[in-house]
Amino acid sequence: MTRKAVALISGGLDSLLAARLIQQQGIHVEGINFYTGFCVEGHTHAIRKKDRDKVKRNNALWVAEQLGIKLHIIDIVEEYKDIVINPKHGYGANLNPCLDCKIFMVQKAYEWIQENYFDFIITGEVIGQRPMSQRKQTMPIVSSESGAEDLLLRPLCAQNLPPTKPEVEDWVNRHLLKDFSGRSRKPQMALAKKFGFENYAQPAGGCCFLTDLSYSVKLQDLWSNRGNKQYEIDDIMLLKVGRHIRPEPAFKLIIAREEGENRFLTGYKGQFQTIKTVSHAGPLALIEGDSLSAAQLELACAITARFSKGREADSVELLYADHEKDSRTVRVKPLPAQELPQEWYIA
Repeated sequence: MTRKAVALISGGLDSLLAARLIQQQGIHVEGINFYTGFCVEGHTHAIRKKDRDKVKRNNALWVAEQLGIKLHIIDIVEEYKDIVINPKHGYGANLNPCLDCKIFMVQKAYEWIQENYFDFIITGEVIGQRPMSQRKQTMPIVSSESGAEDLLLRPLCAQNLPPTKPEVEDWVNRHLLKDFSGRSRKPQMALAKKFGFENYAQPAGGCCFLTDLSYSVKLQDLWSNRGNKQYEIDDIMLLKVGRHIRPEPAFKLIIAREEGENRFLTGYKGQFQTIKTVSHAGPLALIEGDSLSAAQLELACAITARFSKGREADSVELLYADHEKDSRTVRVKPLPAQELPQEWYIA
């Protein structure tokens, strides 16, 4: 009887290696990738000129291709909100609920194997690699609180952990699993070379933006000024694009930094008030907030003009539009750099 395992595929090196180790033992492996909305690195690489040379691919699909396995991509954006907003085990260094996230994903994988008649779950976890979710003390918490218990196998560090059911029942040979530990990736890179894997995503803390300080500061600012900790998928994307400047609590500007971001932000013109320079080449700016007073609009235009080619001009003409209901030109003097306080910038 051929046993079947589902591997949590993040797109990183660890999950690639973990799945291959189990494949080598004659186990049928399929992959599962949970889409939270926060791992959108490929999107931003496609938008920005400075990222033009970076590989634009879905790393989870790439891993599945290398392994020759079927990949199930499951949208958990709505369910995942409660993990981000109310993590039982708290946040890491930023707004990353890593332990709750791992528990949740293993729980979803456990539900999946029951529904699809698979035998066990594989993850690429390594003891000591992540300060919050991959410690020896927290690994039993993931197993128990997810409900997976001893059906959760971590091939890269299995020899440092108690035997799981797949090992006890001889579905897999424990001696062919690994004893990796710590933050060094040299053992994984050596194993990747042995397996012939090249061009894999470089280990750098994963793609989740919630681990990024700048992104987390912007998300916290969003929550603070909205008065609640809700968010939508558009918020997730916009927090990674443009300069975010909040001159007053009542409104924030998202100002494009280059042509790629100009094009991207144009897609949101129907949802936001916008400002675009007319007399000089310059950025598109989205205004997040209620209708602005005349003084607030003048300030927003002066800030936007500051980032245009007319920053040294006596005046710049801009077009203001409010969801295409109200459209008018505004002429202002660009705000001098020294009058744009650093504290207005959000990370």
